[in-house]
Amino acid sequence: MTKLRALWWRVVGSLWFVPALMVIGAVLLAGGLVEAETLVEVKLGERWPRFFGAAADGARGMLQAIAGSMITVAGVVFSVTLVALSLAASQYSPRVLRAFMADRPTQVVLGTFVGIFAYCLVVLRTIRGGDGDAAFVPSIAVSAGLVLAFVGIGLLVFFIHHLASSIEASSIMGRVGAATLRAVDGLFPQEVGEPAEETRALETVGETWAPVAARETGYIVSVDDKGLLALARARGRVVRMEHGIGDFVVAGRPLASLDGRDAASEQDETDLNACYSFGRQRTIEQDVGFGIQQLVDIGQKALSPGINDPTTAIMCVDRLTEIMARLARRRIESPYRRDEGRLRVIAAGPSFAHLVELAYAELRNDARGKRPVLRRLLWSVEEAGASTGDPVRRRVLAAHARGIAEAAQRETEAPQERDEIVAAAVRLAQRLAGAEER
Repeated sequence: MTKLRALWWRVVGSLWFVPALMVIGAVLLAGGLVEAETLVEVKLGERWPRFFGAAADGARGMLQAIAGSMITVAGVVFSVTLVALSLAASQYSPRVLRAFMADRPTQVVLGTFVGIFAYCLVVLRTIRGGDGDAAFVPSIAVSAGLVLAFVGIGLLVFFIHHLASSIEASSIMGRVGAATLRAVDGLFPQEVGEPAEETRALETVGETWAPVAARETGYIVSVDDKGLLALARARGRVVRMEHGIGDFVVAGRPLASLDGRDAASEQDETDLNACYSFGRQRTIEQDVGFGIQQLVDIGQKALSPGINDPTTAIMCVDRLTEIMARLARRRIESPYRRDEGRLRVIAAGPSFAHLVELAYAELRNDARGKRPVLRRLLWSVEEAGASTGDPVRRRVLAAHARGIAEAAQRETEAPQERDEIVAAAVRLAQRLAGAEER
């Protein structure tokens, strides 16, 4: 099931899936409307000649013109999309390309043009000229082709507007931020504080571990937690994950370990690898850190000397603030998974401290000398701290407030503004570190 879910994410996020479905739908629509012509007793071309009265040559010529123009426009749409992908990769980050490819409006527009082309081909094949019963012009299907052509024109105008707005920094960051928030809601649905770490769990496990090798090379994009628990229960052993979602694994290297001196069997290796799904790149669906990393990459690119765009970096911090504030309220499950009171799985999942480090550490280092960005980062830490009463999490955020103060102290220009940021960061760190759990 894990591998099927990962395959479904890859297929749905591809640029070809929705257009392929629309082409199939267009072919079925063409066949249905042609067949409907034979079921209608009234000859539409004779009753309403101004609407349905095209002769075989006229209908054929119109459909040929529509088909030719639609496939030409589809090529233009595809080319423009590739240019937009190239611009987004160079201007922001190569990791945002998947969000562009999964953009539903672009897929629908491309599928519409290709679908209209396929529709016209199917209808063209059924048109027969001549006199008497030999002649056949599917008036309903031909008229529907004209309507679809007007729909295509409207979608072309829409696509130009959509593409122009989709390559804006705010749109890209909004798309990545929304996907990351969906992952947060799916992975950490409970609004509770983080439980205390179960250090005593290790006391029940021996010091000897039998490694289980990975059979594939790639990024871990999905893990079947229930499958791992069932495997540990069936073997009567503890499974320790050596790599978590988002990690890169090399075939032949340890993927997980089983406690005890007995080596892992071939069946153990097969069953355990079946609980993992690998991909050529990370995905956001089960990897919140990847979404955070994309926003950080955009912010770092904006702060680079070649671009020097603090406004875009501030927008990245705003999106990160929304994510971190929501994460601060969510319960992150303990890595120690039990079944009937016995420890079964030691997971390698994300921690709040790791996600906070990922969001703030690199940005604050690159923001040295960019006082507006440092102020925004300080505000972001404050908002995340206000969203949780957990003293452990607040101390983690306090450490990053002190890190912002250190980054500001390295600046030599504008000492007054520098000292203001440092003082504000120190006050925030003291407030967060000294807070009692509410």
